Amino acid sequence: MKLPRTILMYPMTLASQAAHVVMRLQQNLAELVIKGDSTLENIFPPKDEKPEWATFDEDADDALEPAGAALADGSESDRRAEGRFALYSVADAPEATDAPAKSRQSKKSEVAEPPVAVELDYPTLTLAQLRARLQSLGVDDLEALLAYEQATKARAPFQTLLANRITRANAK
Repeated sequence: MKLPRTILMYPMTLASQAAHVVMRLQQNLAELVIKGDSTLENIFPPKDEKPEWATFDEDADDALEPAGAALADGSESDRRAEGRFALYSVADAPEATDAPAKSRQSKKSEVAEPPVAVELDYPTLTLAQLRARLQSLGVDDLEALLAYEQATKARAPFQTLLANRITRANAK
């Protein structure tokens, strides 16, 4: 009576036992490798040298800007304002120290903030917050915001969002 049930279970039992043996072998091998690594590390301590050809993002940032320089003058040039993090950031666009940037900065102070920007508190909005508020704005308000953005911070994600919304509003 038990023989048919036992015969049906044998392939599964054998597969299970084989898997158990293989996993146990892998665990023992991993333990040996860890012990070997620690032994070799004790005999030959690792060097803390960086190869000349190896460059890292942190090294590139340090070469461009001395450590603490951004925090010392109060202006933080943060890369979070670009790329995928632009959605949640309100950091100003990085400004260069050349003459055209200074003339742009003087123009920025001359630009009058449109009433819709004052109403929305536009300069403090993140891209996600602006996207949420765009549905209630008309084409004239959107164009005013786009002109204001171009004249002040000129952030590409904000300009793209506003331009796309204007296109969609005009298409309706």
